[in-house]
Order: sequence, then C-alpha cells, then structure tokens
Amino acid sequence: MTDKPRDPEQPDPSYEPASSPYDQPTEQLQPKTEDELDFGRAGSGSYPTEQIPSYRPSQFDEPIAPDSRGAYSDQPTEFLDSDHLKTGAPASAAATSATVDAPEPVIRTETVEVPARRGTTDVGLFLLRLVVGGIFLVHGLQKLTGIWNGPGLDGFRSLLEESGYEQANLLAIAGAVGETAGGALLIMGLATPFAGAAVLAVIINAWCFKQAAEPGLQFFAPDGIEYETLLAVAAAAIILTGPGKIAFDGRRGWATRPSYGSFLALAAGIAGGVCMWIFLNGANPLVQ
Repeated sequence: MTDKPRDPEQPDPSYEPASSPYDQPTEQLQPKTEDELDFGRAGSGSYPTEQIPSYRPSQFDEPIAPDSRGAYSDQPTEFLDSDHLKTGAPASAAATSATVDAPEPVIRTETVEVPARRGTTDVGLFLLRLVVGGIFLVHGLQKLTGIWNGPGLDGFRSLLEESGYEQANLLAIAGAVGETAGGALLIMGLATPFAGAAVLAVIINAWCFKQAAEPGLQFFAPDGIEYETLLAVAAAAIILTGPGKIAFDGRRGWATRPSYGSFLALAAGIAGGVCMWIFLNGANPLVQ
C-alpha cells in the first residue's frame, strides 16, 4: 500500500459529520386545548400537589393555646435565649431568669460638700496667733537665753525656788523650753492644739504665781492678773477655733473644723497647769 499525499481539495470519502440536535429543523408545537391540559378539573389528579411540611413544636417549646382566629395565636415571634437550649428550661423561664438577674441601675446619692465662705476669719486667726505666739516666744527666750534683759535659766530657777516650787532645776528648763517652742509653733500654725495646750499650762502657773504674791484677789495691772488672764483666754480660743487656713495645719481638720480633739487639748492644758501648781508648789493662790 503506497502512501499518497491527499489532495486537500478532494473530500475524504470516509469522513462523516457528527450528528447534532441543532441539525434537525425546529419542531412546531401544536397548541393543546383546556381539556387536554386538564385545567379547572377538580380532583383530576393529573399533577400531584407539592406537600409543604407543617411546623412541629419541639420538646423545649411550650404549647401555644389555639386562638379564636386560627389554629395558633397571632403573636410576634418570641426571642429564645440560647441558655434554655443547654439547660432544657422553657423559654419563658429563661426570660424570667434573665429579668431577675439583670443588675439594677446604680443611683448615685452622694452629697457634694461645698466649702463655706470664711471671709476674713483666717486673716483674723493668723493675727491672733502671731501676737499671742510672739509674746510667749519672747518671754521664753528671755528665760532660756537671758536676751532682752531676761533672767536666763539661773535667774528663772532662783525665781521658782523662791516661789516655793519643788524640782526647780527641771521645772526651769521645761518651762523655758515649753514657752519658747509653744510660741514658735503658734506663729507657724503647726501642731496648734498641742502648742496651745503647752503655753496654756505655762500661763496658768504664771497666773497662780502672780495671784499668790499679793493677798486677796488682785485683777488689775500692774499687780493683778489682768495680763495673764488675757493670754490664757487667747490661748484657749486658738485651741478651740483652730489656726485657720493661713497655717502649716491649714489642711488638717482642726484648722477649719475643730471638734472633740480641741476640747481634749484644752482639758489637757488646763489639767497640766493646775497639776503642776498643786503638786510642785501647793500654795493656795486665792487665800494668803
């Protein structure tokens, strides 16, 4: 068998075209009558009706009472919490539990304290502390160092011995230091109740000493206790009112709102001065 080149212009006798549905002419459909289509016949059953599955309540849902308008109530869809699916509780129980467990709104009822206007109170207390504290500081330095023609420690000790005080050496040091430190603290407004109590105890002994020096009750200056009474009342007033805001204690409670602590400091100062006179001197300042 010899191979000859095929002439491309000659058709291949063995070639057969593939069949296609589009090669056939379009079929012409004839219209059918209503009887043939079977429209409008009741119960013909030619075409089966599609059955839609009905809703079946699950075991977790509560039965719904039939409504007069139909098989079921025409209510909006209820929101089901996912927790009741885990625990098996009904949806209404889950909704009730969520309502009970819901936190109540926090109502803030605290009272905001508005600071009261003090006017010139702090300035007046500062002037009072400055004058009273300055007087005690000057007299304390006179007794402690002897400046400004003061007696010094030796002269102050001799004065206490002549007045009948026991333990004059210890009392001279304690009195001079207490008067100096108390006056300085009053000026600064630092530890004001304790400073006021210290100077009050000192001035009570000065009051008793001066009153005992003259027979009978002497009040008016220069021989009376007018000056000592004024200083004692001023020191007590500072303890009770506080130093004010113009002080190192300005932010403490006893500076602007003194209370029971101030009464305790006042009582301690009075008791200290009276006990010092009774137990270390013993003389009656009112009767000679």
